[in-house]
Amino acid sequence: MLAAIVTGGCFPCRADDATAGKKSADERSSPSRGLPAEVVTNHTITLNGEKLAFTARAGAVHLRDAQSDAPQADVAYVSYERAGAESLSRPIAFVFNGGPGAGSAWLGLGALSPWRLHMANALSPSAPPTIVENAESWLTFTDLVFVDPPGTGYSKIVGDSEDLRKRFFSVQGDADALAVVLRKWLTTHRRLASPKYLVGESYGSFRAVKLVHALRERESVGVTGLILISPVLDFTWLDARNLLSFAAYLPSFAAVTRGAKDRAALADVEEYAGGAYLTDLLKGVRDADALSRLSARVAQFTGLNSKIVSQLGGRVHVKTFSRERARDDQRILSAYDGEVAGFDPAPFSQDSDWEDPVLDTLRTPLGAAMSRIVTEKLEWPINDARYEILNAQVAHQWDYGRGGRVNAEAVSDLREALALDPRLKVLIVHGITDLVTPYFATKLLLDQLPAFGDGSRVQFVVLPGGHMPYVRDESRRALRDTARISVERN
Repeated sequence: MLAAIVTGGCFPCRADDATAGKKSADERSSPSRGLPAEVVTNHTITLNGEKLAFTARAGAVHLRDAQSDAPQADVAYVSYERAGAESLSRPIAFVFNGGPGAGSAWLGLGALSPWRLHMANALSPSAPPTIVENAESWLTFTDLVFVDPPGTGYSKIVGDSEDLRKRFFSVQGDADALAVVLRKWLTTHRRLASPKYLVGESYGSFRAVKLVHALRERESVGVTGLILISPVLDFTWLDARNLLSFAAYLPSFAAVTRGAKDRAALADVEEYAGGAYLTDLLKGVRDADALSRLSARVAQFTGLNSKIVSQLGGRVHVKTFSRERARDDQRILSAYDGEVAGFDPAPFSQDSDWEDPVLDTLRTPLGAAMSRIVTEKLEWPINDARYEILNAQVAHQWDYGRGGRVNAEAVSDLREALALDPRLKVLIVHGITDLVTPYFATKLLLDQLPAFGDGSRVQFVVLPGGHMPYVRDESRRALRDTARISVERN
């Protein structure tokens, strides 16, 4: 999800491993002791007619100050490991969502876990949180560890210092702390020798790229591969002050208008957006001929009223497209999937604000389903704690560093990682109707990367659907198959 710490160590911190002990449930879940100790359970599901046995763990890594031993944060995780597999050669993937402020249940119960939320009719806050066995689970080819950074899921900051909160809610502090969490999890569960993957969605992809450096330099942990879903790699490309952003969004607008399912159906739009459109944009609004040309083409590709597009100078913002595209029907489009529409709460007002028809409908059943998984299936004695599926306060307080959010980028980190480690491979997956992190922005950024010896090291795949393409059954299957090939080729 994308919503709108001290260098050199984990400020500094150490981690007390949360492992299953012999304490009573009441003692383990005592608020004074933070999150409960790890609980281990065994399960079996049926995938394609075959039984798959696995071990599940629900627990937390407790971060403490290395000097004072003062508690800092409890970072919760849920993991799934296939039974009977050789752990030294078995891949293991650490999974993060974004926001910042989103819990890992989006990817976990949306696509990857052994169980998932039943998506039929799930785009409703009142939809029952029905859990089904996930035929598309990634557990068939990799073990999975879902990590919730502080302020998301069940994870929480337990220190009282405001400075501590600021460090956790920052780009560098987030990467440093999570690097410690991953290293300690791997050490405790004897998985340091396993091939390691980082999977991230939206800002979680930004986080995953940053983690590669923190893991390598601070924790002596190497990463085999990155799987980035709907990534934001450079926030500049999402800001309207950058003319390139209008070109980045145009193919996704056209995908909504045409009902396109693949890039082949948008070849003419991509060619125009990366060529003549940019040329006319750079000529400026005083060039009447250029303005007329680009306004006509943009109206054609977006299906918007030509008068509105002309008034905007051919520079269409996401919110404008989302409202004007279906305004005659008194509906608004989701930025998270432009093919999904909801009712406009103020259809006759000049301006309107609305909850997103995908993000803000799916979050409720997903959060409820995660609570059911943890308490009913994994038996973690979390008691009455709420699973934080999407924490707006984290997003609002996030420190992107010097220059702020608009200048934050992870492309240079990705470039460094690929140049340094010739074994590292990257898979990037986008939804074609995603209006939050448009696929064409990433495509244009990747075009600027050298081959680093083998251009196939970075794969770029566009699927039907939006920011969470796995909401659609066919895209969830395609995402699994693409990820499996990426992991197996290593």
